[in-house]
Formats: sequence, structure tokens, C-alpha cells
Amino acid sequence: MRVTALTVGKIKEPYLRAALEEYAKRLGKYCKLKIVEVADEKTPDAPDGAQAELVLKKEGERLLKSLPRDAYVITLEIAGQHLSSEQFARKIDSLAVQGVSHIAFVIGGSLGLGKNILEKSDYALSFSKMTFPHQLMRVILLEQVYRSYRIIKGEPYHK
Repeated sequence: MRVTALTVGKIKEPYLRAALEEYAKRLGKYCKLKIVEVADEKTPDAPDGAQAELVLKKEGERLLKSLPRDAYVITLEIAGQHLSSEQFARKIDSLAVQGVSHIAFVIGGSLGLGKNILEKSDYALSFSKMTFPHQLMRVILLEQVYRSYRIIKGEPYHK
């Protein structure tokens, strides 16, 4: 299985980069992971509706250019489906059984994802009703993908 994490913005904090590198290393046993970062758009401190829409559109255009054409697209959205770790593992496993060989997870910037990218989504996933920094969400995503593969393989993983 190929897994792409398509994200807006760069990771600046060394501790987050270290965590991403660790999970990328661990995932190498289970899948071929690719992390793609697109530039974020400069966002005013308190954008009005039109400004926010413009930022989302521009970031969405960048994401669309990098979105793998052959991938099953899972967008991370607050309004998406809430799954337990076991349910998430079953989702990944069932996609593989159905013949899906490439999953692309899409994480938006500080304002989320624009309509142009949401329209390409095959599945909307939410990790929480809470809002997380999009940089930290990458670490959470990779950890949960790693946990999923451990569950799928019947391997132990802390609860």
C-alpha cells in the first residue's frame, strides 16, 4: 500500500520533525509513505469571509496539483466521520481488500480545506471535534496510520 500525506505548510519545530521522522521510519515496514508539503498562503490575523475563501482556494489549488490521481482521497475535517483506532484500521484494511493500493490523506492549513479540495474527497475523517494545529495533526495522523497497521497485522500496540 502507498500512503501519501498531503499537507499545507512546512514543519518548523524540530520536535515535530523528529516525531514525523520516527513514524515514517516505523511505517516503512508496512507501507510506502510519502509526505508532500505545499506552501501555505499568508493569512490575515482575522480574515473576513472573502479573505478566508481566497486563502482556502489558493491552498486548495496547490493541493490539487499535488493530489495523486490514482489515490483514494481521505480529507481530514472537523465535520468528518469519527472512528475508533480499530474502526480506522478496518477502514484501511477494507480499502486494501477492495483493491485500493494508494491512500492520500489531505490536511489543510490553519483555515482548513477549501471547497475545491473537499469535492475531490472520497471520505471525510475527523480525529476529534477539537481543533489541532495542522503541524501537530500530521504527527497524530502518522501515529494512527502506524497503529492501524499494527492492529491489522495483529501486532501488539499500547492502548
